[in-house]
Amino acid sequence: MATMRFPSARRTSTGNTTPYDVGLPVLRLVLGVIMAVHGTQKLFRWFDGPGPGPTGRFFEKAGYPAGETMAVIAGLTETLGGLGLVLGLLTPLSAAAIVGVMINAVTVKWTGSVIGQEGVEFESLIIAAAVTLALTGPGRFALDRFLPVLRDHRAVYGVLALALAVVLAACVLLVRD
Repeated sequence: MATMRFPSARRTSTGNTTPYDVGLPVLRLVLGVIMAVHGTQKLFRWFDGPGPGPTGRFFEKAGYPAGETMAVIAGLTETLGGLGLVLGLLTPLSAAAIVGVMINAVTVKWTGSVIGQEGVEFESLIIAAAVTLALTGPGRFALDRFLPVLRDHRAVYGVLALALAVVLAACVLLVRD
């Protein structure tokens, strides 16, 4: 039985600049900034955010224990994951962090509606974009190029990071009332 091999993404390490090298940083930048802004709203009340107290009360109403602690964890995850994406640093883990937070967001928000105020289309789009970055890597213009292990991104790195995100998100969901 043949084993499945994921080729390395050498297109990002040698040769001329490719469309991937130009497009992926755009996706990283937009998604990373959006998530970092959401995280700093929770942590520091920046960008008209509520800060940890009110966010913690929301988390408690959603069934999470220690709401303010959960708000800080979510805020740190969004902020650090977002900044990691902006920089292209530890991209599979940064993207997986965003996926884990968004799995919880979808679970809390889900009412059966996909579109509209009570829908989860925005959260679903964020998950899809983060999964894409975890699997494809950051492109040529990223700090990951300076890390020997991540220089030549392999899809398996993204798969493992995403599996970790799903497991951790499930563990967090298990502590909800």
